Amino acid sequence: MKEALNREWNFTDGSSIPVGTMYGVGRNYAAHAVEMGGTVPTDPIIFIKPPSAYCKSNSTIELPNWSTDVHHELELVVVIGTDAEQVSEADAFSLVAGIGVGLDLTARDVQARAKKKGEPWAIAKGWKSSAPVSAIVPTSVCGMGPWDIALFTNNEIRQQANTSQMERSVSQLIHYLCSVFTLRKGDCIFTGTPSGVAAVHSGDVVTATLDELTSLTVRFT
Repeated sequence: MKEALNREWNFTDGSSIPVGTMYGVGRNYAAHAVEMGGTVPTDPIIFIKPPSAYCKSNSTIELPNWSTDVHHELELVVVIGTDAEQVSEADAFSLVAGIGVGLDLTARDVQARAKKKGEPWAIAKGWKSSAPVSAIVPTSVCGMGPWDIALFTNNEIRQQANTSQMERSVSQLIHYLCSVFTLRKGDCIFTGTPSGVAAVHSGDVVTATLDELTSLTVRFT
């Protein structure tokens, strides 16, 4: 896919930052934890997607032939603007360069088999083009939230939430990640998905929105 080769966060003000490591957060909305048969964890569940998972809005995504059950997961995406580690929760949001809306595409059947065997989720979560993200809105425009996010498949709404419903806020997530990793400029955080995840199929058009600030549209084949 040629679209996936442009691995830069493109900001709405015309600036850009190379895409770094993508940190995903599991079960950060209580209703989604319940629909997946789990509970909100005591400590954040963190997984990683590589930069090659990124693709931009208006991409056409080829569904993998080794999965028969790829799900959309609507998420607020937070892009880090400076290298940092061991940052306090009070100062954490100062690291944010901007926000967008993205899909954590998950090969659910592959993930389920990995969970059953106690194996990593790398293939289920990190396959090429599994992280489409909108243009990024600078913090000078978007503020500190909260924001409304929504997802439509073929113009029918499937997921909708306000980010105030997250179990851990953006600042809390950054604070936690900085205590474990060194965050780098261009890294991002997929902050978790609300309830309503569902399968996507060849021919589907999925659109995700972040308030009136930015949006993402992808097609599946």
